[in-house]
Amino acid sequence: MKKCYVILISLSLFCVSLISNAQQDPQYTQYMYNTQVVNPAYAGSMEALSLGLLYRSQWVGLDGAPKNFTFTGHTPVGYSNVGLGLSLVRDEIGPSEETYANIDFSYTLQTSDRGKLAFGIKAGASFLNIDFTQLNISDPGDVFENNVDNKVNLQIGAGAYYYTDKFYAGLSVPNFIESSHFDQASIENADVSAISKERLHYFFITGYVFDISENVKFKPAVLTKIVTGSPLQIDGSANFLFYERFTLGAAYRWSAAWSALVGFQITDSLMLGFAYDRETTDLAKFNDGSYEVYLRFDIFKNKDRIHTPRFF
Repeated sequence: MKKCYVILISLSLFCVSLISNAQQDPQYTQYMYNTQVVNPAYAGSMEALSLGLLYRSQWVGLDGAPKNFTFTGHTPVGYSNVGLGLSLVRDEIGPSEETYANIDFSYTLQTSDRGKLAFGIKAGASFLNIDFTQLNISDPGDVFENNVDNKVNLQIGAGAYYYTDKFYAGLSVPNFIESSHFDQASIENADVSAISKERLHYFFITGYVFDISENVKFKPAVLTKIVTGSPLQIDGSANFLFYERFTLGAAYRWSAAWSALVGFQITDSLMLGFAYDRETTDLAKFNDGSYEVYLRFDIFKNKDRIHTPRFF
């Protein structure tokens, strides 16, 4: 009975992910540092070669729960207004593994002495693999009998991003192509039917850095996600930065989870961040929460930039 329950939970999580989750709908608690994944206009904004790694384990202790591996890299190109970036994302949930690879391009305009407005586009593809045998399906005639191998979908997205040293706001659609995860097929032939379709996802992010004192800064941020047919999702966070080295804060995902965040600016170039989420829904009874680890390494071309750090 317990085995059947675990299999049912894994299958349910997998089906939910097909319907609602994709690289276009990432669930990152440290989204303020991982903006490039959803907004290509962020590429080049750090005025450095910036490399980021993020690992997220969601709903720890629940079989088949989501895991996410993310790599981002971006840099300005010479002394031009152009930025280039690369993002690689791997999502694992239940029997499925999906990898996303995108190239980001941005062009930045100087709108004032301190303000810059960037426009960006991203293009790439996703690669889906599903091993249905992990579900221990006993009926040989089940429609989930045939695996999915390297199902490819193209992706094209765009965004805008305005920022100063203290303020930022961005609006983006990471993918305009509403492609299906599976080909239309005949159930009589035991093939997988098109049960999932990408929807347009709209992201709005904003934040500000307040100087509380000489050594303390307050960094609130908000990420809003809008998807057709799904509830509005709002992530709000409040972080305090001490001596430009240590960050401590909390976050709330509307009707979903509370989070705790901590970060360390180990050197001028190296940052390490942690986040822990605890569900506010009934799902909290079946898992030990979710956690993220984030690492960023910046290679500065302009040494003066080290003395005027970016906080997002």
